[in-house]
Amino acid sequence: MMWCGYGWGWGLNWLWILLVLLGAALLVFVIVQLVTRGARAGTDAARPESVGAPSARQILEERYARGEIDTEEFTERRRRLDEA
Repeated sequence: MMWCGYGWGWGLNWLWILLVLLGAALLVFVIVQLVTRGARAGTDAARPESVGAPSARQILEERYARGEIDTEEFTERRRRLDEA
């Protein structure tokens, strides 16, 4: 009987134990990465420039370049942004 004691059954148990431990370690690693990524994403959301969102000045300049606002309005709004 090879399955009852010293055959294939017990000979490869170390491999199964190793695979289970590696799987558990991988699961812990993935969970930690997801949690820390979520925490980092929350702090980055508070700073729009860090996620590639245009600044108020860039939006103002783009609107002026497209002709949506005239020079007087552009100058006034830029002055307000510079004061803030």
